[in-house]
Amino acid sequence: MTDRTAPTAAQVVAGLRQAQAVAEQALRDGHHPFGAVLIGPDHQTVWLRQGNVDSVDHAEAVLARTAARRWTPAELWGCTLYTTVEPCAMCAGTQYWANIGRVVYGLSERRLLAMTGNHAENPTLDLPCREVFARGQKAIEVIGPVAEVEAEIAALHRSFWQRPLPPGERG
Repeated sequence: MTDRTAPTAAQVVAGLRQAQAVAEQALRDGHHPFGAVLIGPDHQTVWLRQGNVDSVDHAEAVLARTAARRWTPAELWGCTLYTTVEPCAMCAGTQYWANIGRVVYGLSERRLLAMTGNHAENPTLDLPCREVFARGQKAIEVIGPVAEVEAEIAALHRSFWQRPLPPGERG
């Protein structure tokens, strides 16, 4: 695997704001407000964008599977997956197998759980992505939560999860 350079603080915030724009579009399209962006090793070029599809096809997992079909593991190792909320265990595992070398998230899974509670459409697993990656053999770098964007991501989720939704209306 090749060496990775670290994104600057400004690049981290810019990447997360791009993921937030994807999450806002997912919400407008009738889905849960999660968004992910894959940015290349130059920390500027967007390779993929993906919003949440449904409760099984999360933004990060769909993005990682698509990326794994398009690029080699060596190419993906230098990339960064930016996501609005910390990847769940499924998404972290998919990123691991796709060989995407870094993840940056704005809001922790625990903070999301505190906002959603026992919401039927978000049965959050309390398993931080750092713990998932620590069980593997690859040094996946994790940056997050990121304070500069945490409030804006939280605001979108707070307004969404407080709405009464009929079962199965959104995915």
